[in-house]
Amino acid sequence: MNIRIVIMTVAMAATAGAVWAKLPAPPADPAKAAEAKAKADEAAKKDADLLAKYQDKAVVNYRKNKGLRGPAPKVGGK
Repeated sequence: MNIRIVIMTVAMAATAGAVWAKLPAPPADPAKAAEAKAKADEAAKKDADLLAKYQDKAVVNYRKNKGLRGPAPKVGGK
């Protein structure tokens, strides 16, 4: 019984080592890298704009529910 446990443990350890082995990185193509960077920058800008929009919406909702009057204070000199 103990021999089977040892054999299975060794087999699982060897399999885990093979599964976790890191594959080499594919060769980099500068054109594709630049395109991917541009796409990521565009997505980040869009996400930042959406975040600002919804933060402003949350502030308006908060001020309405709390009964605060007057203009919202300017933060960061915007």
